[in-house]
Amino acid sequence: MLTRRFFLGVIFLMLGGCQSANVSPSKLSVGVVSYGESQLSIEQYSKFKEYLGQELKSVIELEPTFNEIKALSQIERKAWDIVFAPPGLAAIAISSSKYTPIFPLEGTLETRSVIIVPQQSPIQQLPQLAGKSIALGQPGSATGYYLPIFNLYGLTLAEIRFASTPKQVLSWLSEGEVNAGAMSLAQFNRHRPDFSNTRFRVLFTDSHQVPNGAVLLSPNLSSQQQQQIRDALAHVSPAIASSAGYIPNVAPPDYTYLIQVVERVRQISERVKQQPAPLY
Repeated sequence: MLTRRFFLGVIFLMLGGCQSANVSPSKLSVGVVSYGESQLSIEQYSKFKEYLGQELKSVIELEPTFNEIKALSQIERKAWDIVFAPPGLAAIAISSSKYTPIFPLEGTLETRSVIIVPQQSPIQQLPQLAGKSIALGQPGSATGYYLPIFNLYGLTLAEIRFASTPKQVLSWLSEGEVNAGAMSLAQFNRHRPDFSNTRFRVLFTDSHQVPNGAVLLSPNLSSQQQQQIRDALAHVSPAIASSAGYIPNVAPPDYTYLIQVVERVRQISERVKQQPAPLY
C-alpha cells in the first residue's frame, strides 16, 4: 500500500532532481578591460549581457575596468566569473589564478609588441635606448609591459614611466616627455591618427606573434556551471558573438610561451626590488 510518506518522498526527489539540473548562479560578474572607454564597452556588450542573462536565468553584471591594474586585482581575488581577457591578463589568470580559457577573442595579425620613437629621433637600434627614458603599459599587458621588459633586459634605462593607456604612451612621446614607448602594433595604428602633429616610427618589433585574448571562466564556478556557460556562449548568434568580440566553437590559444615570458619578467622585477641599482 502506498503511503502519504512515500508520495512526499517522491515529490522531494523530483524537486531535488530539478534543482540539481538547474545550477545556474543567480548572479554572474563579467570583467572587461575598457582602456578608459567604459561607456563604449557597456554598449558593446549590451546584447551579450541580455542574451546570457536570459539563457542562464541569471543577473549579469558587466564591470569595465580602465586598464590592467584593476583587472589583475579582480582576477587575483577571483571576483570575476567570466573575463574577456587580453593576452597578458589571460596568461596570468590561467597560470596564477587557475581560470579556464574556453574561446578566443577576435584578434588581428598586428598583435605584436612594438617600441615606438618619434620620427626625428636619432635612436636607430634598441641598444641605443641605454640611458634613455621609456613609457611602458601596466603590469598585465603582454605587448606594453611583459614583452618590452623581456626585450630590454640588460639595458640600463634612465627612467621608466607606466602609462595608464596606450594612447597616453603616444601622448608622452608627442610631448617629448619620454624617448620611446611600448604597445601593440594594432594599438599604435589605431591611435597614431590622433596625433597629426607628430610622426612616429617603429624602432623595434618583437618577433613573436602574441596570441589572441580569451574568454575565461573562474575556478569558483562548479563544473556544471562552467558547462552551462560554455554551452550558452557556444550557441550564441554570430551577431552577438561578434559584438562581444569572441569566436565561439574555436579552441582557445596556446599561452605556453607567453606564460614563460610573464614568469621571467616577474623574476626580473623581484630582483630589481631587492637590489635597486640600475633597472635593467
